[in-house]
Parts: sequence; C-alpha cells; structure tokens
Amino acid sequence: MPLQETTTSNLARIRLFKSRLPNVGTTIFTVMSALAAEKGAVNLGQGFPDFDCDPKLVDAVTDAMKRGLNQYPPMAGVPILRDAVAAKLARLYGHRYDAGSEITITAGATQAILTIILAVVHPGDEVIVLEPCYDSYVPNIELAGGTPVRVPLTPGTFRPDFDKIAGAITPKTRAIIINSPHNPSGTVWTEADMLRLQDILAPTDVLLISDEVYEHMVFDGRLHVSAARLPALAARGFIVSSFGKTYHVTGWKVGYVAAPAALTAEFRKVHQFNVFTVNTPVQYGLAAYMADERPYLDLPAFYQHKRDLFRRGLANTRFKLLPCEGSYFQCVDISEVSDLGEAEFCKWLATGIGVAAIPLSAFYGNGFDQRVVRFCFAKKDETLQAALERLARL
Repeated sequence: MPLQETTTSNLARIRLFKSRLPNVGTTIFTVMSALAAEKGAVNLGQGFPDFDCDPKLVDAVTDAMKRGLNQYPPMAGVPILRDAVAAKLARLYGHRYDAGSEITITAGATQAILTIILAVVHPGDEVIVLEPCYDSYVPNIELAGGTPVRVPLTPGTFRPDFDKIAGAITPKTRAIIINSPHNPSGTVWTEADMLRLQDILAPTDVLLISDEVYEHMVFDGRLHVSAARLPALAARGFIVSSFGKTYHVTGWKVGYVAAPAALTAEFRKVHQFNVFTVNTPVQYGLAAYMADERPYLDLPAFYQHKRDLFRRGLANTRFKLLPCEGSYFQCVDISEVSDLGEAEFCKWLATGIGVAAIPLSAFYGNGFDQRVVRFCFAKKDETLQAALERLARL
C-alpha cells in the first residue's frame, strides 16, 4: 500500500478512537480570554490577578534556588512546608493534622481534586456535585468511571438545598464535593450549613471533598468554616487549598491536601504516579514566607477593598448586584441590561463594550441560563476602574 494511503488509513482509525471525555471541548475561560485579547477588552473573565505577588516571596524562592535546593523533594512535599501547613490549619481551625502522614503538597488544587477522585472513586460510584460548580469536577469523576450526580444550589441565592442533597444520597454515593467560598457565586457556607451537612453525612460512609481554595477571601467579618473545624467532617474529609490563590501566584500551581492518614495513604498512591512531586525551590520559598501570618490574615481586607470599589462602580449601571460574601468573584443579573442569553451577552459585552465576563451557564451541565454573569475583581484598582468606565455605558 502506498505511503499516502497508509497514512490516510491510520488517520481514519485515529478519528474513530473513542474519547474518554466526549462531551468536553474548549473551556469558556479559554474562549472568553481569547476574545478579550482579540477585541482589546478588559479581561474580568478568567480568575487570576493582574498584579504581582510580594517581592519577598520571589526572593525566598530565588534564595532556595541559589542554595542548591533544585533536586527532587520527598514525594509528599518538603517537610518544612508540610509542617507550616499543619501549623496554619491548627491555628485557624483547631484541627491538628500530622504533617508527615496527613498533609500532601500538590501541583495546584485542580490536580489535587483529580487525584482525590482517582484515588477513591471506583467505576459505578456516584459523586454529588453542587451546581453551579468549577468545571473540572465532573470530568474528573467521569475519568474515574464514576457517575456525577448534579444537585442545584438554590437559584438566585446559591445557598445549599439540604433536602435535595440528602435526597441525592444512595447506596452508590461515594463522595460529595463542596466549595466555600464558592466559585462562581461568591457564597460562603455558614457554620449552620456545615453542621447540617455533618448531620446528613453522619449515618453514611460518604467521603467529603472540600474545595477551600478561597479560604482567606471572606468579607464583612464572616468566618471561613473549614471542614477541618468540625471533627466529624474532618474525619471523612479531604481539605483542598491553593497557595496560588492565597499569594497571587496562580501560575506556580502549588496547593495542598489535608486528610486523615488512611485517606492520605490512598491519595498518595495516585499522587506519586500522577505528578510524583512538586518543584522544590517553590516549596522551600513558600515555607519561609509562611513564617509571617500577615499575608493571609490581611487578605480578606485586601480583597474586600476591591470588591467594594467594584460594587460601587457597578451600582451606576443597570446590573443587579448579587451578594458577594467571599472569593474574588462578583455575579450580576443582566435582566435589566439585555434580552440576550448569558453566553451571547458575554460575547457582546467583550466585543461591544470591551469587558470580558463569564456566563454562569458554563458552570451547569445542562447550560441552565438564569441571566447571570460573573466578573473577577482580582485586578489592579486601575484595571477595575478602566472596566467600570466602560460598563458605565450600560
């Protein structure tokens, strides 16, 4: 057979290859960021800061590199950083994790969540996700052979509906994923919410995956109620957090997982073959930087200033502002601004007004459109002001 025919035949067979994620395409975040770049729009879509981190953190990492700390670290993370994480969790949430057997440093929170799911979810298991939710949850479950069970948060308020959560639990339920402060809505779970979840899970063996990457972004005097605060939840829970979110270094992709020793042992079985470990000098730099508590203790006030600045500006538009209790996202109802659906509105906003946002329908499996879009205010004040000047046209 001629080479060209052989190549064509091989390509045909490749095209027939069965996808592991047949329903997954390019994410809305990539689409909107590309559109923002093309149109010169202010990008308030994708959730990352446009300002630099503390130079002291860069210096700490640079110092580690210069000291020759550039080879493989231990698989679970360098001990000094795990010690620092365990100490922080004990101070803030009153739960003492063993740094050696219950804390693992990960290549970001997204990797952490995938690794948890691959470690504990078996084909046929069900995992409850609360929609709208971060877009990696469902594909992670599907890659593990599990079945996502979608339970909606209450439209408009995005509060958990515990009757629906309890009704979704079956003998096949392996885990539930929660996220507070919540992306995309900015809702923060209360102590009463966490206690209710604890009561619902008490008679079950359902595991808890608690995505707490925005743990240090809570406003107006609210408390972040980590699952680590409640012993019965901590005993069945994986707590996930992100140094990237906390220290404005999302591109470094470093996070951690805290979990009981037995769960951590299963997590590390997958982690060691997933990424093996996380880059060494950044771990040492983070450990040195964590000696000062002020950067994360001051973070609520830092982001509350940005939230308030942005909300004051949006008040001059026809957007209806939804509450923002935490995270660095502000959601708005567009009903008084446009008759377009969320996705088309976001395209129009980037093209016609010059500001990029994200439709909330992208966080639902069925594309539920409630006329709400999400802005990210983790930006320089001048970036927010530039966006607000354009949005004032609305």
